[in-house]
Amino acid sequence: MDEKRRHPRTEVNEPGYVSSGGSVMHCTIVNISPEGAAIEVENSAFVPHRFRLVMAKDASVVYECQVVWSKKTRIGLSFVTPT
Repeated sequence: MDEKRRHPRTEVNEPGYVSSGGSVMHCTIVNISPEGAAIEVENSAFVPHRFRLVMAKDASVVYECQVVWSKKTRIGLSFVTPT
């Protein structure tokens, strides 16, 4: 499979939160780059198409995200500029 990302992902395996509409779900941030990330969640069916990804280590680090792909419990995200 050809790599299509402009920036390589850095493996991090850090805790984070999926935040949307007042609800928060724990996740693990598997890897991250300036343009996106991959996360693991218990049930991907409960993750909305657009949400905020909050880093557990530093809650001031927040990314606006959009789901690009989903496979079982892993979700690929792209970071988007808020409108």
